Amino acid sequence: MTAQSSQPGRDTSEPEAVRPTGLLDMLSVAAVVLDTDGHIVFWTPQAQELFGYAADEALGQYAARLLIRPEHLKSVLSLFADVLETGRSWAGAFPVRHKDGGSRLMEFRTMRLLNDLGDVFALGIAAEHTVLQRVETDLALCDRLIRQSPIGLALLDPELRYLLVNPALERIDGIPAEDHIGRRLRETLPFSDVGTIESALRQVLTTGTPLLDQYHVGRPPTDPDQDHAWSLSFYRLEDPGGRTLGAAASVVDVTERHRAATEADRARRRLALIADASTRVGTTLEVEETAHELADIAVPDLADVVAVDVLDEALACRRTRKPAGGPELFRALALRASHPTVALRAADPPGDLAAYDGDRLVTLCVHTGRPVMVKHVEEKDLPRIARDAEAATLLARAGVHSYLAVPLVAHGEVLGALDLKRTLNPLPFDEDDVVLAGELASRAAVAIDNARWFQSVRNTSLTLQRSLLPDHPPHHTGLELASRYQPAQATSEVGGDWYDVIPLADDKTALVVGDVMGNGIDAAATMGRLRTATCAYADLDLDPDAVLQHLDKITCDLEHYIVTCLYAVYDPRTRQCRLANAGHMPPALARPGRPAVLLDLPAGAPLGVGGISFETTTTHLDPGDLLVLYTDGLVETRHHPIDDRLNVLLGFLDEPHRPLEETCDLLLYGLRHPDDHDDVALLVARTR
Repeated sequence: MTAQSSQPGRDTSEPEAVRPTGLLDMLSVAAVVLDTDGHIVFWTPQAQELFGYAADEALGQYAARLLIRPEHLKSVLSLFADVLETGRSWAGAFPVRHKDGGSRLMEFRTMRLLNDLGDVFALGIAAEHTVLQRVETDLALCDRLIRQSPIGLALLDPELRYLLVNPALERIDGIPAEDHIGRRLRETLPFSDVGTIESALRQVLTTGTPLLDQYHVGRPPTDPDQDHAWSLSFYRLEDPGGRTLGAAASVVDVTERHRAATEADRARRRLALIADASTRVGTTLEVEETAHELADIAVPDLADVVAVDVLDEALACRRTRKPAGGPELFRALALRASHPTVALRAADPPGDLAAYDGDRLVTLCVHTGRPVMVKHVEEKDLPRIARDAEAATLLARAGVHSYLAVPLVAHGEVLGALDLKRTLNPLPFDEDDVVLAGELASRAAVAIDNARWFQSVRNTSLTLQRSLLPDHPPHHTGLELASRYQPAQATSEVGGDWYDVIPLADDKTALVVGDVMGNGIDAAATMGRLRTATCAYADLDLDPDAVLQHLDKITCDLEHYIVTCLYAVYDPRTRQCRLANAGHMPPALARPGRPAVLLDLPAGAPLGVGGISFETTTTHLDPGDLLVLYTDGLVETRHHPIDDRLNVLLGFLDEPHRPLEETCDLLLYGLRHPDDHDDVALLVARTR
């Protein structure tokens, strides 16, 4: 332990008014002077406190008779004579008689005095032995505690300059004890908020209220690359009279606890991130949307710049084997950054295709199916990370200092890679980050795999369905026609909705709209069979109810299929339209100058129920009348009553003379929502 003046080198040639300490008052040191005959010639007030005799009672008295008991008189006189004759000081303790009759064990320092005349005197300095013993014990204990304590301890003067530090504090801050003395806190503490600490310490000096367990993090000179943590406490020091002497500071190294808490917090955040990913990634069966969800989750908790790239062949579900060291063609799906950065310009924009040679790290990642990490990115690493030299320059400007690529693997197949870079986050990627990124990538890869196969099957079904639907209807006598087919945006597969326009004999035209209840290729194939059968029966010039009757028999032979259908035949010569309904939505009729209405037709039962008869209804159409046939996907939703939706449909038909193509678009965009779960077939006819 080192203790030095807080102002070394001070000029002491001139006296300075310095307030005394209270230590002597606490010890109550008395001074007594005896002449050579043993009579008391000087008696201090402290002597009165220790021995009980006032000065007028003690002065001139023979000290041995006044203060010493008879049994100790001989030894005391011998010591007294030895001090006067030899001049050697004596120190020791012996009992002294108090005025109250009792004895007190006193500790003495006795020495010979000479005045300017050569007269000899004996000076005795005394203090109560028990008090001195207690102080000595306290000092010894404090000294040992301070020297051997694992807690860093420091004493500071009122100006917050070091007076004393112990070895533990030397070890904690890496500065020798002697280099502390006279310096201020801000010159030694490795904290960015040292100004706040000094302000709080001054408050402790002012109020006397201790400041306990203040948590601070910094990097000491002995370990500048690692964060350390300390718990600081401050106390005001006072003398027995209450005068402020300065402050004591204790510093406890809690780095291990800090690191454990930090790691626990990181673990909690990782678990929270994984839990978040389980609800936010893969919410749709859209590959691009899933990739965007993955990028959103990874920024900024895992990386500052994130890209999701999928192998083009895997996206097309036609992955083929290639040489392990060959190039790969990636399609960029998502790109996200936590802040504006030129690193975005170095990445492939979503939707673009990019070929990467086998020496690129992202290619190595998909070839091996294992993570690739560059903990500390150097200039020589950038060409293997960036797409070209210009992109490498941009990454250097962005401050990319750590890189990680994790494969997207689902069911044993590598689909692409999750590309991660750190710029603002000062920590490099570590093995824990690899595990976390792998978990996120694994979850996202399964969702991407499901989405790509869904899209493949959906595209196949949609292609089949469109191939079974008629082309734009040709010219039909007495009718102007427009049609639309729109697949569902949010369902897992396409449906079995269809429409048809069939030319008949005598310039008549059959209009058909139907809906196979089901999804996917099977529903589309069933729709194709029914459409073919409808064309065959229509060519026989049967009544609408008879056509539906034959279709019902065919549908009954199909397993687990129920079909709704509306069949109408328009004769331009009579301007009559004959309709039959098999459980389908009623058609809408809009006439110039009148409100649009739903035709009142017998609803009928769906096709496939069997044993149900159908009824033909005839209505007259004037020139300019608009007939709208549609499937339920146009008007049905999960949140609105069907009657309200039908009224909305009729409201869009307030202008029967509007161009038919415009009418179709108006109905689709006015009634449909991107998340609707059913497809739509729409057929609009206007009489000429």
